[in-house]
Amino acid sequence: MTSPQDNTFTGLRAVVTGGASGLGLAAATLLAARGAQVVVFDLKPDVAEPLTGIAADVTDDASVRSAIAAAALQLGGIDIVVNNAGIGAQGNVAANDDDEWHRVLDVNVVGIARVTRAALPYLRKSSAAAIVNTCSIAATAGLPNRAVYSASKGAVLALTMAMAADHVREGIRVNCVNPGTADTPWVGRLLDSAADPEAERASLEARQPMGRLVSAEEVAHAIAYLASPLSGSTTGTALAVDGGMQGLRLPAARS
Repeated sequence: MTSPQDNTFTGLRAVVTGGASGLGLAAATLLAARGAQVVVFDLKPDVAEPLTGIAADVTDDASVRSAIAAAALQLGGIDIVVNNAGIGAQGNVAANDDDEWHRVLDVNVVGIARVTRAALPYLRKSSAAAIVNTCSIAATAGLPNRAVYSASKGAVLALTMAMAADHVREGIRVNCVNPGTADTPWVGRLLDSAADPEAERASLEARQPMGRLVSAEEVAHAIAYLASPLSGSTTGTALAVDGGMQGLRLPAARS
């Protein structure tokens, strides 16, 4: 939990996409608790104070530019962008048609480019500019039946590194957070649709060495670290919050 005295982000202005639920809402709430002024972008931005919501569709350039302009006007500028908006997909490489491949890549990858492109003029004026992209363990580990989703998150990882290189001399830091399977509403819906939700949850928990799903709050704290001026020398980094899934190789548990 954040203490009432934690004012790391006082005076900073943040935009969080996909911020009305799940990881985005957890990140937006934490940034606000630490003193930031936070505007949330979402298709249905139903959020409570101190957050402010603006309707935006990251697949529509005009919508994104309008929302960024409105956020900058309301906040008096933009210091932090959390590119969190994203969608999931299931199946192997043959399971989804071209339209689904285009849809997932448009939201998860090109959406980041649209939001960042619109925000750059404001970030260049900030003395504490930071971009944090929500990536995934799927970018670095082969997960079954996640072909299009994994491809999109691999692209997010590469895009993060390219953006970090492009903008480091402009004083804009760019990093990403790589969550493992997180306990979010999207995962909840995925479990609800399974033939045996309890068994499916147990399977997801078992593939993470810590034996449980990642919490939205844990991912939010990682996002806050990367966005914070306290991490001023951190750029071009992917921070794993995955219960050890990427780096650990444990022997099978003995019964």
